[in-house]
Amino acid sequence: MSHLIKSICLKFMLALSLLLVCLFGKSQYNFGEVDKLLIANQKTLGNNLVALIYKNGQIIYQKQLGDFTIKSKAPVASCSKWLTAALVMTFVDEGKLSLDDRVSKFLPIYETYGKSYITIRQCLSHLTGITDNQKTLVKIFERKKFESLEDEVNSFAKREIANNPGTSFFYGEIGLNIAGRVLEIISKKKFEALMKQRIFSPLNMRSSSFIGEEDAINPSGGAFSSPTDYMNFLTMILNKGTFMGKRILSESAITQMQTIQTNNIPKKYIPKTAEGANYGLGEWIQEADAAGNSTVLSCPGLFGTWPYIDKCRGYACIIFVQNLLSEQKKDIYLALKKSIDKQIPSGCN
Repeated sequence: MSHLIKSICLKFMLALSLLLVCLFGKSQYNFGEVDKLLIANQKTLGNNLVALIYKNGQIIYQKQLGDFTIKSKAPVASCSKWLTAALVMTFVDEGKLSLDDRVSKFLPIYETYGKSYITIRQCLSHLTGITDNQKTLVKIFERKKFESLEDEVNSFAKREIANNPGTSFFYGEIGLNIAGRVLEIISKKKFEALMKQRIFSPLNMRSSSFIGEEDAINPSGGAFSSPTDYMNFLTMILNKGTFMGKRILSESAITQMQTIQTNNIPKKYIPKTAEGANYGLGEWIQEADAAGNSTVLSCPGLFGTWPYIDKCRGYACIIFVQNLLSEQKKDIYLALKKSIDKQIPSGCN
């Protein structure tokens, strides 16, 4: 046998071995019940949907229904918050920003209007105390008035303080957008350019952007992404800040993002789909252990996309849709998670 033939045979056997490993990895799970739940609830979820589950370096489950594929691009609404918090943490990792820095250090207008005690940490955890409007349609109409993130964030400074910073939780767009503007000040670059440079490009999120129909960039809810792209982000979080051997965030940054910030703090407004959960930095702590350590993290969006990570079972999942989120859909997602969890045993005590 010639050297060339031996080489070809070796490559073939290697490829076959990798294929068998992949097939074995998927065959140990039976997601038939998940299939049935998705098909039975397809109409309720919006007809077009993709479900992906990642564990141990590979996609172990994939389902496409309707017109959506794993590369379909759509707005992901509040799923944007997780991305923005991660971007902020890249600056924290570099020492260019501290979570306990006051916003007024970078935006003097917040000193002028009596909001000098608001910190970056409070911005990422919806604890600024600034009056917000929970009516989605009103928010969309208000944002149309602004030509830039700078204009919008300056307008927040002129609003009333409903509660002292750090004393009440009000889920909304104010805090994350303030933090996004602070990054623009520090870097002297636009938010979209920063996100592309520090998050999207390193994670191969080629279909993702914060450029949409709105005039002003919206760090809290303006991202467009695809199932494959967002899963890349989730795998980085699950792998404690690394993606394909590249360090995107430090383990310390990941830990801080996943630490509950809202224990014993009154919830002035919390979406019904998130009731019972606490909040970290840009993400919901959907479940925690007896010691208060986060075990399940999520960041559902208004248009129904629901990304989450189960740390105890070591997997990431995204249900990617484009249809308004509701309590009914939350029940479906929780039923799906319960079904998935039956196939993936917990590694926590």
